Amino acid sequence: MDNLERLRVPVIAALLVVFVAGLAMLTLQRGSEGRQIEIILPSPTPRVATQPREVKVYVSGAVARPGVYSLREGDRIEDAVKAAGGAQPTANLSQVNLARRIKDELQIHIPQTGEALPASAPGGQSQLININTASREQLDTLWGIGPTRAKNIVDSRSEKGPFKKIEELVERKLIPRSTFDRIKDLITAD
Repeated sequence: MDNLERLRVPVIAALLVVFVAGLAMLTLQRGSEGRQIEIILPSPTPRVATQPREVKVYVSGAVARPGVYSLREGDRIEDAVKAAGGAQPTANLSQVNLARRIKDELQIHIPQTGEALPASAPGGQSQLININTASREQLDTLWGIGPTRAKNIVDSRSEKGPFKKIEELVERKLIPRSTFDRIKDLITAD
């Protein structure tokens, strides 16, 4: 029995070694079959601030320095007026929506006191042109419309009925999308 007692510890150790080696082999074999589990701890990712896109606007009328200015997308007409050196003392700012956001290629006209803001001047608070009731002459004041397109718009609403939405100008193929994009903030179908 003493011999068995002495061999007991080495035998148990050997069995443990064989067991662990077998377990290791089994784990490696499963890993080669694509069944290995990989634990990936989340790492905090820094937020990257995106820079606003640069836009160019033309500021004209009663400002200190009329001209083309580079601003950031999301800026407002008030920012464009400041970039142009501010409004002149004779400016009639009550006709201009200074809180309106600017867009690329926008012309902002600041009228003098007593000057009527043209219907096609973006930024103004003048009435929107209703494409269902406007005359040819009123439609002709819009950028890119002209007498022929104005006539086609009037004829279309007479033949096909009133416009339910302003996008129908493009859907009915009366104006191209590029023209629509330039005048969409100046018209209504209501």
